[in-house]
Amino acid sequence: VQLQASGGGLVQPGGSLRVSCVVVGSIFSLNNMGWYRQAPGKQRELVAAITSGGHTNYADSVRGRFTISRDNAKNTVYLQMNMLKPEDTAVYYCNANLAPDYGPGSKYKVSDYWGQGTQVTVSS
Repeated sequence: VQLQASGGGLVQPGGSLRVSCVVVGSIFSLNNMGWYRQAPGKQRELVAAITSGGHTNYADSVRGRFTISRDNAKNTVYLQMNMLKPEDTAVYYCNANLAPDYGPGSKYKVSDYWGQGTQVTVSS
């Protein structure tokens, strides 16, 4: 099972960008999903999270500007980022709490999985 993130890039301050992350592979269950970010010289921080039922949670710094959503049929999580600021510049990582299905005989075990990260740069 892998998480594949896409959609990062360069955008001007005040602009918008959407990043996506899809779970590739067979799974028993997909629980909470989220986006984290890590700027140079800083620790990785939670940006937004969403439960399987659609309940959301946001960092104070992005609330009102970013929207997290998911498509359970596609095992995909999205992060719509509006009114971007230079301080939003970071590598964005998706995270998923899931139970992979490795085929006959595999046991149900829930773990956290991470995507490879996608760079978001906000600059004029």
